[in-house]
Amino acid sequence: MRPAPLRPHSAPAAIQQPAQSAQPARYLTNDEAAEFLRLSPRTLEKQRVIGGGPRFRKFGRRVMYAVADLEAWADARSFEMTSDPEYAARRSGPR
Repeated sequence: MRPAPLRPHSAPAAIQQPAQSAQPARYLTNDEAAEFLRLSPRTLEKQRVIGGGPRFRKFGRRVMYAVADLEAWADARSFEMTSDPEYAARRSGPR
C-alpha cells in the first residue's frame, strides 16, 4: 500500500502572492519562429524584406518574433474552403 502524497503547506490567503494576470511575451529567434510555423528560415528572412510576413522585433542585431504575433499572423491566414471569397481575393491580389 502506498502512503498518501504530502500536500504542500499553503500560506494564509493574506500573504499569498497575487496570481499573474498576463504571461510575459515570449520571443523566438528566426529559426525557432520558422520551426514554430513549419516554414523555412529563409522564407521568414525574405518576408522581412518584401513584406507580408509576421511582425518582428529588432534587439540590436537580433531579430525576434513574439509568439502572439506568429499566432495572429497564422490565424489571419485561415480559411474554411478555397471557394471562400476572401481566399479568392487574397490569391488573386498582387504578390
